Amino acid sequence: MRSKKHYLENKEAARKIILENLDFFAKLYGVKYRKVAIRNQKSKWGSCSKARNLNFNYKVALLPKDQRDYIIVHELCHLIEFNHSNKFWAEVEKTIPGYKAIRKKVKSVSLR
Repeated sequence: MRSKKHYLENKEAARKIILENLDFFAKLYGVKYRKVAIRNQKSKWGSCSKARNLNFNYKVALLPKDQRDYIIVHELCHLIEFNHSNKFWAEVEKTIPGYKAIRKKVKSVSLR
């Protein structure tokens, strides 16, 4: 379990890591997002709003690179397809070809 103290100590470092990766993939996909929030969520790795705002759990930055990239790409792809349709997963697969196996790993990691 991670404490509020751990979150506050790591929030800005997480923001830097996530934004670097986010900017890289946003350019690759040719998408623009609005605000990015780094949070200490109990049940989600990330989310995307209709207003094009992205939220990421600070713990994304603590994951192995393949899992971190998957989560960032997943949320960015919601800016193209705001659902989990086949079109959405095809977008994810463009840059994360092994996303199914990576997704399983991410789902097995506890956020608590």
